[in-house]
Amino acid sequence: MELIRGCGAPGRPAHGSVLTIGAYDGLHLGHQALLGRLAGHSRRLGLPAVLCTFEPLPREYLVPQDPPARLTSLRERWRILATQPVDYLWLLRFGGALRNLSGEAFAQLLARELQPRVVVVGHDFRFGKNGQGTVALLAEQGRHLGFEVDVQEPVLRDGERISSSAVRAALDRGDFASAERALGRPWSMRGRVRPGQQLGADLGFPTANLPLERRRAPVAGIFAVRVHVDGGGARAGVASLGTRPTVGGGEALLEAHVFDFADDLYGREIEVEFVAKLRDEERFASLGALAAQMRADAAEARRILKV
Repeated sequence: MELIRGCGAPGRPAHGSVLTIGAYDGLHLGHQALLGRLAGHSRRLGLPAVLCTFEPLPREYLVPQDPPARLTSLRERWRILATQPVDYLWLLRFGGALRNLSGEAFAQLLARELQPRVVVVGHDFRFGKNGQGTVALLAEQGRHLGFEVDVQEPVLRDGERISSSAVRAALDRGDFASAERALGRPWSMRGRVRPGQQLGADLGFPTANLPLERRRAPVAGIFAVRVHVDGGGARAGVASLGTRPTVGGGEALLEAHVFDFADDLYGREIEVEFVAKLRDEERFASLGALAAQMRADAAEARRILKV
């Protein structure tokens, strides 16, 4: 899979494409159904499959004071898409210029940049200024601009529509099994371990620390987890995701303690797979009380993970 950054970038498909557009946050089974249709058109027409997405996500730009929780970072989306039948990821910066394009102008942008023969979208796809563009408008524009529109109807699981918002809701209530069914894989967070304050090690629980940076996570609290190190096998552990109120933390941080593991993880990439929520984050009166609760959390996580 190749990356195309912005408009007019070199390396774009030169002789047409098939295209899908959206946030694709989470890449759940509904998204995968869209990608399956995209791949079918790609094979039929002998044209490269292109996924157009945005950074930041539109709602992150439009509602910066209350952005939606992210199911996947851009890096995580890239890694998942690398296993899907996608030839190009076209990344557009979502800002004032793109936000203010009319639906007609956005459709013209697609035609000019990638010459799509087919555009695959979900039934509720909206685009253009204030989301005024509908699937019907896209199809109308396509008739003038030389592409057809293929619409994916909702994908249902147990009678309910699979969506990113439904996955976020499942994670928020600690229902990781429902989230996994909708995603087709366990929900996880991935990143490169950075040095911390060594407080966990001082308390007997050294942790691998992953900064969230600008990302708002869909969960918070203490969790039983499985940790994958550099693509290796899963190791059981316990993790905290939050602001560490007992030690005056402010920045949200994911801290994972891997059971029975002594290797240095600094600078290495890990994936933390969430299995069960143990409790909410809380402030303790002393570090001794925090350490005692950490021991109890670790014992509970071991029980759940059967280690």
